Amino acid sequence: MNRKTLVLPAVAGLLAPVLAACGGSDSGSQSGDAIVVGTTDRFAASKEAPAPLDPAWAYDAGLWNVLRQTVQTLMIMPKGDGNPVPEAAEKCGFTDSGNERFACTLREGLKFANGDPLTAADVKYSIDRARAIKGDSGVAGLLNTIDTVETQGDREVIFHLNTADATFPYKLTTPVAGIVNPKDYEKNKLREGFTVDGSGPYTMKADVKNGEMVDAVFTKNPNYKGTLQLNNDKVEIRSFADADAMGDALNKGDIDVMTRTMSPEQIQKLSNASGGNVDLVEMPGLEIRYLAFNTDAPSVKSKAVRQAMAQVINRSELVAKVYGTQAEPLFSLVPAAVTGHSNSFFNKYGDPNVTKAKSLLSKADITTPVKLTLHYTTDHYGSATKKEFEILQEQLNSSGLFDVSIQGTPWGQFRPAEQKGQYEVYGMGWFPDFPDPDNFLAPFLDKDNFLGSPYANSDIRNTLIPQSRREADRGSSSLTTIQNIVATDVPVIPLWQGKQYVAARDDVTGTAYALNSSSTLQLWELGRGVSG
Repeated sequence: MNRKTLVLPAVAGLLAPVLAACGGSDSGSQSGDAIVVGTTDRFAASKEAPAPLDPAWAYDAGLWNVLRQTVQTLMIMPKGDGNPVPEAAEKCGFTDSGNERFACTLREGLKFANGDPLTAADVKYSIDRARAIKGDSGVAGLLNTIDTVETQGDREVIFHLNTADATFPYKLTTPVAGIVNPKDYEKNKLREGFTVDGSGPYTMKADVKNGEMVDAVFTKNPNYKGTLQLNNDKVEIRSFADADAMGDALNKGDIDVMTRTMSPEQIQKLSNASGGNVDLVEMPGLEIRYLAFNTDAPSVKSKAVRQAMAQVINRSELVAKVYGTQAEPLFSLVPAAVTGHSNSFFNKYGDPNVTKAKSLLSKADITTPVKLTLHYTTDHYGSATKKEFEILQEQLNSSGLFDVSIQGTPWGQFRPAEQKGQYEVYGMGWFPDFPDPDNFLAPFLDKDNFLGSPYANSDIRNTLIPQSRREADRGSSSLTTIQNIVATDVPVIPLWQGKQYVAARDDVTGTAYALNSSSTLQLWELGRGVSG
């Protein structure tokens, strides 16, 4: 039977805390067959990105979904989301009232998958290594509030922060804070290729063809010691060129589970189906899509051009024509489900209005039509991206104020070009590192940001972001002020936020928790049950 299951964990601050089950790595499945999970994520090594799976470089949801299965962190997001809980650590917490000293005690008897003991010195080595390498992906920015890392004995790790950071426990759940073995990872050099070693719940063996990982088999790590209970012995991730090929594999029984990124048409078809042996699970998600600007590019250097685009774009029409009920318009970088969200772009621009946009350009003495190229990636966010950009092109051009062309590029070339400032306007998605408003703002606006954006606002960087991190109230006024500044300066234009889906054959269990709100793939939740 095909059924649509709606899973609604509360989002506290976002998400109600539900602790993960403790008990190590005992498997809940006696089947020797691997559960095969399909994805359209691409895992490629290139001259620009030779070390895609090194925790000191990887900064992409698909790559992190490999690392989270294999590289252990001190803390982890619990089942059902909520506040971080200890993972490689047995306890962690701030030890001062100013949120500037954070201490963790490791579990006794931790080992890497190869049997080597894991100590506090390895934690310090891993964190210091990621900070020193400072990969050009921007991932080291998550660790930029660390001043020094101290160890006391084999089990105590103390982080001295250079500023108060209430979000620091969340940052310790991310793969850049993953613990690596100094024997496998050189201190000042990235580990190239697709080999991953750690102390996480699984070990991994990759199948690589033409510089791309097309398949990865995850096998239960007998030396794993943490909070996760594994419901399987083996899981395989298989990468597909597109959603159609992935869907065909599910229908044929070649794979058991289909994750990101399904096409809107596939989701709609599965939602409407009344029979069959595939279940569709819908769950809340915090994925956002946005347009970003190289604010130094001559065509968009004037704030008036960017404001006029924000005034013309019709998000409701865009969502309706491309994604239907699978997404909703977004008027801030912070999604509506997250505490601290403000509808800043709607408050400033209201409904789409060509007359107001024309006035903005006229007052700035901008000659129209403004000629622009919107760039998008053809193979990273799903097949609907092209249609989305065709509609954006139509909306902007029909205003008579813009002369827009669009250009699609594979992710392997798109991402390096974007980081080097080669695109004036480009489309990006964001799957949060952790479910806090800071993670929808600082990665785009702080120094050494994820986009490599030249946009810099001193109030945001020097005052508002640090101030917000000192506040336990995650709906603080400083966060609202940041969002209002973004709506005025328009270094980005938020477009929409989406739901997330998993499709699985009906003998697969645990799909309701296969993805958390940050789109983290939790392979350990999957098991085999009775088809029905």
